[in-house]
Amino acid sequence: MTRRVAFLVFDGVTLLDVSGPVEVLHQAGRLGFPYETVLVSPRGGDVTTSSGIALAGSVAAADTASPGIGPLDTVVIVGADRLALQPLDDDVLAAADSLARRAARVASVCTGAFVLAALGLLDGRRATTHWRHATTLARRHPEVRVEPDALHIRDGRYVTSAGISAGIDLALGLVEDDHGADTARTIARELVVFMQRPGGQSQFSTALATPPARNDVLRSLTAAVLADPAGEHTLPTMAASAAVSTRHLARLFRTELHTTPARWVEQVRLDHAQRLLLDGHSVTAAARRSGLGSDETLRRAFARRLGTTPSEYRSRFATAHGHDVLSTRPVRGQAPKT
Repeated sequence: MTRRVAFLVFDGVTLLDVSGPVEVLHQAGRLGFPYETVLVSPRGGDVTTSSGIALAGSVAAADTASPGIGPLDTVVIVGADRLALQPLDDDVLAAADSLARRAARVASVCTGAFVLAALGLLDGRRATTHWRHATTLARRHPEVRVEPDALHIRDGRYVTSAGISAGIDLALGLVEDDHGADTARTIARELVVFMQRPGGQSQFSTALATPPARNDVLRSLTAAVLADPAGEHTLPTMAASAAVSTRHLARLFRTELHTTPARWVEQVRLDHAQRLLLDGHSVTAAARRSGLGSDETLRRAFARRLGTTPSEYRSRFATAHGHDVLSTRPVRGQAPKT
């Protein structure tokens, strides 16, 4: 059975929001699980993306109900910066509303969530968008439960994803729902991307998310922790190293990083443990080398911050043959396949 997926596009759309998910669905077709993708725009015809490249031959939204188009299994509202920065065009809202009413599944990539939220379709639901625009979405639509750190979120028939490349994760998730994890894993391997990341995984690592501290003491300490996550980084040892009181150091973390020293160090160690797991280390080794210590401590950190387990996280990234998708190295303990 061919599944029909409509992508709502318009001038200024982000090209990768469209091309990334479309390529995932194209690869599914090559494996014998066909998707028919159709570009839909408010008026039809060519659409110019934000990069200046034109998408040719889109179908007018009003024409998608014709017998030649057929029913829609899924509609994907793609993103553009202007959706978060400017008032939404009435024709884009009308087209999205028309498509969403006829689709069994409704998804958005990046700021496409602003369109769904403006239509009231996300009221009372969990949703995400690009981290840079999450605060705006939450402020503009307080009835939506915005989760700024998630890669993609499913709530009922609605699936929202984070920025740009997360549309690939979203599309892999849709394929997994339709045809199973093995199919999605094979596509991820073909595209040389990680198997679809768990939706609750952070949009960015602590190293990337932590801005350079203004205070010299804090800047030096955070650099030291990032360089050696497994080191001894208790509040007393860090305060002693910086020659400040524990109270003063805790105040610096609250003022600049809006968290406690212990929570920030745990997140750094969790990021490191994630990388170790993907490199083929066991759960025990990842816990020890990251500084989290024990398997149980690592499991609790994964459950609390990522909503999954270390083993599930690793299986989500790994291929069916036990290799990291971005590497030909076998998992430790396995012989290379010939």
